[in-house]
Amino acid sequence: MVGVARGRGHGWLASEMINFNQLRIFYEAAKAQNFSRAAQDLCITQPAVTANIRALEEALDLKLFKRRGRHVVLTEAGSILLQHAHRVFEVERQIERIVGEMHELKRGLLKIGTTKTYARYLMPSLITLFHGAYPDVKIILDEGSSLEMSRALVDLRNELAVVVKVEETRKVKFIPFRMEKVVLFTSVDHPFASLEGIRFQQLEGQPIIIRESGSGTRSLIAQCFASRKMVPNVLVETGNLDFIKDMVQRGEAVSFLVEDAVARDHREGRVRIVPILDQELYLEVCIAILDEKDLSPAARAFLGILLQQGRKGPPSPGRPPQYQSHLSEGKG
Repeated sequence: MVGVARGRGHGWLASEMINFNQLRIFYEAAKAQNFSRAAQDLCITQPAVTANIRALEEALDLKLFKRRGRHVVLTEAGSILLQHAHRVFEVERQIERIVGEMHELKRGLLKIGTTKTYARYLMPSLITLFHGAYPDVKIILDEGSSLEMSRALVDLRNELAVVVKVEETRKVKFIPFRMEKVVLFTSVDHPFASLEGIRFQQLEGQPIIIRESGSGTRSLIAQCFASRKMVPNVLVETGNLDFIKDMVQRGEAVSFLVEDAVARDHREGRVRIVPILDQELYLEVCIAILDEKDLSPAARAFLGILLQQGRKGPPSPGRPPQYQSHLSEGKG
C-alpha cells in the first residue's frame, strides 16, 4: 500500500495508506475513461470498479472523476493522480521484468567462497562452464581458508563455497564433491628428492612450511604429525602459494600442497614431489551451503553444475564408500 498524508481540518489523515488495488482500478478506469471497459480489462464487474473508485475518493477526500454521459472524465486531481500512478505501474512492470530475468538467469549476482588453492586450480574451469550457460550472471569469488569460507556462509557474505570441511560449522551443510590428493614436495637438491619415497617419520626435524590456520591441508598434516606423537618443525606459516613454492624451490624447507598446485612445477623440474610410503593423504573437497531451498536461482544453477562435475569425476584412492551416493542424492 502507498502512504497518504492527511492534514488537520480535512477528511484525510497522515497515518492512512492508499489501497494499491484501488489505485490499479483507478489507473485502468482513467486510461479507458470508461468503467465498463476497465472492468473487462481487469476481469471484474463494473459495480466492483465503481465501488473501488468511490472508496479511493473517500480515502483521499478528493473527487477523481466527473460523469459525461456514458463516459467519465478526470478531474484536475484525477489527472495529477494519473500521472503519478503511471510512474508507479511503470516501475511495477520494470520490477516484474527484472524478477523474470533473475529467474531465467539473464541477470543476477552470485557470491562464491573458496580457498586460495582452489581459486587458482579448480574454480576457473567451473566458472567457465557456468558462464558458458549463463553469461549475464556476475560472479564474485571470495578467497580465504576453508574455515573462513565456511563461516562466511553463516555471516551471509557468500551463498555457496567450495572448501574442505575442517570442523563442524553451525548451520552449514557439506556435500561431498571430489577427493584431492595432497603431496609432499621438496627442492630438486633436497636429500629426499633422489629417493623413491620416504616414511612419514623421516620428516622429524625437517623445516616445514605449513598452510594458514583454518586450512584443510594444514589440518590434515597436523593430524598425521599428532597421530605419530611428532611435532612439526615449522619454519613459516602462510596461505601464499607462490611464497610456499618459492621457499621450497630455494631449499629452505619442505611443504605439502594439493597435487594440482605443484604438478606443473614438478613436471618442469622446479620442485620434486616425494611419495610418502606409509601415509595416503587425501582431502575431501565439499560444496558448502546453508539451506538449498534458500539459494538464489544463480546459486542453484551453480550447485547443479558442481554436482554434475562431481559425478563425472573418477573415484580416487581413499574416497569413502558413500561418496558417490552423496553426489547422486545431493546430500551432505
